[in-house]
Amino acid sequence: MTPPPRTPAQRKQDTLDRLAHDVDAWVATAGGESGLPYMVPLSFLWDGAALLVSTVASAPTARNLRATGRARLGIGPTRDVVLVEGSAEAIPAGEIPGEAGDAFAAKTGFDPRKEPEAYLYFRIRPLRIQAWREANELSGRDLMRDGHWTVP
Repeated sequence: MTPPPRTPAQRKQDTLDRLAHDVDAWVATAGGESGLPYMVPLSFLWDGAALLVSTVASAPTARNLRATGRARLGIGPTRDVVLVEGSAEAIPAGEIPGEAGDAFAAKTGFDPRKEPEAYLYFRIRPLRIQAWREANELSGRDLMRDGHWTVP
């Protein structure tokens, strides 16, 4: 039996809870010249305004994010998904503020600053956030548009 749809306010709160407590997301990017899609799982930290992810500087995800500045992230299972489309800003691991790097390491259990390879952090600022569980929540799934919450 399909549960009744959540109110917009509850859906937003559930989304904020998922952003605060989930650790991993599927991160989809596309190549600058080729346009080919590429998707990997990455750990993230939500700071209330942006998601922070990190990957090896030479990885396809890093190259794509630097070339296009755009990403799409899928968080949660398919029947309770949060989709985030956002703009990405690269930050070399050596330049990440200590507080942000420490918080990322504490949440994810991984500290890119301590790796021998060159890592980049990417601050992904949401432009659009969608969330739904079942077909009865497809209507109204946009919780953020153009970087602004549609739900108070």
